[in-house]
Amino acid sequence: MGNTRLICDPNELRKLFLFEQLDDEQLAWLCKDGRVEMFEPGLVFREGDPATCFYVLMDGEVRMTKMSGGEEIELVHTEHVGSYSGAWTAYMGDKVEQTYTASFYVTRPSKFFVLDAGTFAKMMQEWFPMALHLLEGVFFGNRNANERIGQRERLLALGSLSAGLTHELNNPAAAAVRATSSLRERVAGMRHKLKMMAHGKFNSETLEALAQLQEEAAAQVAKAPALTPLEAADREDELGDWLEDHGVSNGWDIAPNFVQAGFDIDWMEKVHGTLSGCGGDVFEAAMRWLNYTVETELLMNEITDSTNRISSLVNAAKQYSQMDRAPFQVVDLRELLDSTLVMLARKIGDDITVVKEYDPALQQVPCYAAELNQVWTNLIDNAVSAMGGRGTLTVRTYRENDCAAVEIGDTGPGIPEEIRTRIFEPFFTTKPVGEGTGLGLDISFRIVVNKHHGDIRVESEPGNTRFIVRLPLEATAPEATQSTLEAAQSTTEGL
Repeated sequence: MGNTRLICDPNELRKLFLFEQLDDEQLAWLCKDGRVEMFEPGLVFREGDPATCFYVLMDGEVRMTKMSGGEEIELVHTEHVGSYSGAWTAYMGDKVEQTYTASFYVTRPSKFFVLDAGTFAKMMQEWFPMALHLLEGVFFGNRNANERIGQRERLLALGSLSAGLTHELNNPAAAAVRATSSLRERVAGMRHKLKMMAHGKFNSETLEALAQLQEEAAAQVAKAPALTPLEAADREDELGDWLEDHGVSNGWDIAPNFVQAGFDIDWMEKVHGTLSGCGGDVFEAAMRWLNYTVETELLMNEITDSTNRISSLVNAAKQYSQMDRAPFQVVDLRELLDSTLVMLARKIGDDITVVKEYDPALQQVPCYAAELNQVWTNLIDNAVSAMGGRGTLTVRTYRENDCAAVEIGDTGPGIPEEIRTRIFEPFFTTKPVGEGTGLGLDISFRIVVNKHHGDIRVESEPGNTRFIVRLPLEATAPEATQSTLEAAQSTTEGL
């Protein structure tokens, strides 16, 4: 786009609100080191390019846009004389990243006063040293305050997750300890019973048949059918009566183990037939020996299930934290979402139904995985709070144009329309005092929009609130430094 250089008139500059308090010497300096240019409709500068100039609108019309979710979103459209944009943070030098944080367009022939970034920085440093220190203090003070509070928010979330994970780990760990202790007792009992059997009336054929029955019992435990409580109770009563009728005292005591292992009266009749010539005492001893076998197998299954549960929880925690993994990587969003749901399982509770609707064809996404897990945590936590711990949580993934979309939905009362536009503001919260910092959605916005160049929006009505996150499917190179929302917001303050 071509542009035309015009004569700079100090009196015309004085009419701009940025310069109206300057003296004649300062205005003359601006005209000497700056320039007035006429721009034809088109692009003036593009988001992400090095910030080389500071622009002040003297006449015309401009618009500012920012990339979000692969689309260019209009932030400002104005004819306001004196509106400014461009390298407005040049006076802070290398303390902040000097790139344009948005794209800037002229929509009709427009006149600008233009200062090179270095000239603008020199002007600020020489003319307004005190103001410069104040601006830097506000800029970095706000950023540091937000970072500190953001860190506290993350620590609070981590503490809550750690407590939940500890609780989840404690249950299978305690079950494994109990099962191990019981297993030790059963093995000791088997040794004692084996000694008693050695003095019984077992011939070699009977012992061999009993050993074969023991192998069958162990194998049967692994494929035992799942029974309803009513079915199990009926079978226990039936099997207990059968054992009592066949001389096994307190048969009701061992019947539940055989039922849990999937044995029925037909199998018991087989055992009785094999040992029918050995006498009642021997048969009872054999049944209790087989009961020890069944118990040890059931206990080992319980230990296996418990340790597998612990392993799954640890793997979920590693997936959630992205421990030992590169910050920027290509990942399956389903794995991130699943690990977050595991970490939040205790907070979600039993009264919330979790519905997963994952698109199996959705490709992997280049992203900062650990930071996205923080986004899912914030959104799911808000959904659970909104439902008061009771309702349906829906987690959905799908493709939308060139983006991967993740939707977190809840059946809560919804977000009132009058506050819907404010929910992403820092420190804005609808939770009672002391229960929320108002930074969860602000942090999520920064991670999705600033760090991933994506988009986050909300659609809400009573009984159906959905937060939708869109992430570009094309790889975005990791940034050298993280741009801040303050810079993006401040760039548009004069527009």
